[in-house]
Amino acid sequence: MSQSNDSAVLFSPFRLGEIELKNRIVMAPLTRNRATRGSDAPNALNVEYYRQRAGAGLIVTEGTQISQQGQGYIWTPGIYSEAQIAGWKAVTDAVHAEGGKIITQLWHVGRVSHASLQPGNGAPVAPSAIQAKTKTYIESGFAEVSQPRELGLDEIPGIIADYVRAAENAKAAGFDGVELHGAHGYLLDQFLRDGSNARSDAYGGSIENRVRLVLEVVEAVATVFPKGRIGVRISPVSPANDARDSDPQALFGHLVEKLSAAGIAFIHVVEGATREARDYLPFDYLALRKAFKGAYIANNGFTRDLAIETLAEDCADLIAFGRLFIANPDLVERLKRDAPLNTPDVATFYGGDARGYTDYPALAGKAA
Repeated sequence: MSQSNDSAVLFSPFRLGEIELKNRIVMAPLTRNRATRGSDAPNALNVEYYRQRAGAGLIVTEGTQISQQGQGYIWTPGIYSEAQIAGWKAVTDAVHAEGGKIITQLWHVGRVSHASLQPGNGAPVAPSAIQAKTKTYIESGFAEVSQPRELGLDEIPGIIADYVRAAENAKAAGFDGVELHGAHGYLLDQFLRDGSNARSDAYGGSIENRVRLVLEVVEAVATVFPKGRIGVRISPVSPANDARDSDPQALFGHLVEKLSAAGIAFIHVVEGATREARDYLPFDYLALRKAFKGAYIANNGFTRDLAIETLAEDCADLIAFGRLFIANPDLVERLKRDAPLNTPDVATFYGGDARGYTDYPALAGKAA
């Protein structure tokens, strides 16, 4: 194949389950902490941010908490109130008007939270009462996460019900589908890993038990969206938020086989350590690719050349870009032309206003 044919696949249409995409470029979920203060509802600034980036084949929204209990950081958007649904409806309308597709990432942070964000200043919940060695972002800045409490067996159906309500709200808000956040040491990932799950009931111990909650949430959310509009994000070896497991290859191999059998549209795999090396720990991602009959979205540290090479070698179906989308609202066009890329301003990643959010220049110096 010529180089031009190799690069063409990145910009070719793709059918992701039941969702028709105009190219194979995915905007990865990116926490930006710019929801409306007080209501955690998306606002006009968020609408413009996503509208600018609708050139992506698929946008996965920033992590969106399914309940107040599911929130781990200040000013992140939710999808459990009428104001939040209305805010997201304005976002999806704007993206669809630009010819884009958008799904929401349903998020429960579990133990990666702070009492100041929880209902009644309570303890965050987790599979086990093991405090994560990590920080979160609260009104005063970064702070150590709070000591969590173990979820009672009788509370788990309520968590699953929160996912279902969030999916119903996502449908009402006009989303094309949902991604379950099963990565980066948040609640579903906490249940998966033996470093955070020390339970001795049906949700702990064996790998089969530890994957149970993820699979139950998938089936529950599938009562709202068809499975062709559902995906799961995983990060097998990323140490984000103190995520640890004694045998990630066996764990995620089993999980992906079960997700394949469940018939969901995609898995979204963070290869390597988040924001760090792709070869952080030895792991056979190709084994996951082969075990899963749906689409494989590869994520983490992709350049234009690596994305083209990965698709050409059939190691993934779609490529997700994160930080490059922060600074390049017209990233798809820049990749197509192999044009220079804007550099992201790290100081404006979390919280703030339009600066470093909607004011990055498009090609030719015009606002996107």
